[in-house]
Amino acid sequence: MSTLLKGAPVAAAINEKTKARVAHLRARGVIPTLALVRVGENDADIYYEKGAMKRCAALEIETKPVTLPVDVTEAELLSKIDELNRDSAVHGVLIFRPLPRHISDDAVRAALSPDKDVDGITDGSLAGVFTGSGRGFCPCTAQSCAEILDFYGVDCSGKRAAVLGRSLVIGKPVSQLLLARNATVTVCHTKTRDLPSETKRADIIVAAVGHLRALTADMVSPNQVIIDVGINTDESGKMVGDADFPATEPIVSAITPVPGGVGSVTTSLLAAHTVEAAERQNNIM
Repeated sequence: MSTLLKGAPVAAAINEKTKARVAHLRARGVIPTLALVRVGENDADIYYEKGAMKRCAALEIETKPVTLPVDVTEAELLSKIDELNRDSAVHGVLIFRPLPRHISDDAVRAALSPDKDVDGITDGSLAGVFTGSGRGFCPCTAQSCAEILDFYGVDCSGKRAAVLGRSLVIGKPVSQLLLARNATVTVCHTKTRDLPSETKRADIIVAAVGHLRALTADMVSPNQVIIDVGINTDESGKMVGDADFPATEPIVSAITPVPGGVGSVTTSLLAAHTVEAAERQNNIM
C-alpha cells in the first residue's frame, strides 16, 4: 500500500503562516482583499469560488465577488478589470477561466496587472516563473504540486520527473518548479511517442491532462511518487483524478488522493498570494 500525500496538512501549514501575515497587515491598517471575477454560472467556477471565499474568510482576508452575465461584452469585462487594477483597496484579482468564446483570453490576460495577478495567468507572472526572478506569482495549482513534494520531503534533485500535460496553467509552470528543484524533467503530451515508457522510468509523475484514467497501471512502476492534478467525474458521479487510483495506488510508493490532495492546497496558496500582493503594494514585509 502506498503513502497518501494528503493536502490538508500542507494547507494547514500554509494557513498558519498566512494568519500571522494577515495580522501584521491589519495592525498597520491594511485589509488584504481578493476580487473574484466570474463570467456566467459555471458549476465548477461557483464551487471553487465558494471554497476560495470560505478559505479567505477563515484567514480574515476580505473577498469581493464580481459576477458578470455570460453574454457580457469583451469591452465590458476589460473595463471591469481596469477598474480593479486601479482600486487600491483590492490587492489580488482571480479571473475564472475558460471564458466564453466571444471573449479573447489573451486580451483578458494582458489587461490584468501582474501586481494583482495572484493566480499567475499574465505573461509577467509566467515570466517570473520561467526566469526564477521571484516576480509575479506562480499559478496556484502548479505551485500546489511543488508544495506537496516539499512538505512530504520528496527530494527532487537528480530525479526523473514526467509531467503529463503542457498547459500554461499547470504543465509548463510545474515543469519549471521541478527544474528549480534540480529534477530532470520530461514534458509529455498528446504527440509523445510510447508514453508508458516515459512514465514508467520516472521517479515522479505529475498527471495534469484532465482525462479520466489517463494514467493506468501499465504506465507506472514501484517506488514512484504520483502527484494527481486531475479533477474528473467517473461513471457513478464520483470525483476522481487523472490516475486510475485503484489500479496505480498499490504499485507506487506515494500518491495524492482526489479529492483531498492538490486541490485542497490551491485555495490556501491563493490566499497566501493575496496577502503577499498586499504586502508588496503597501511596502510591508
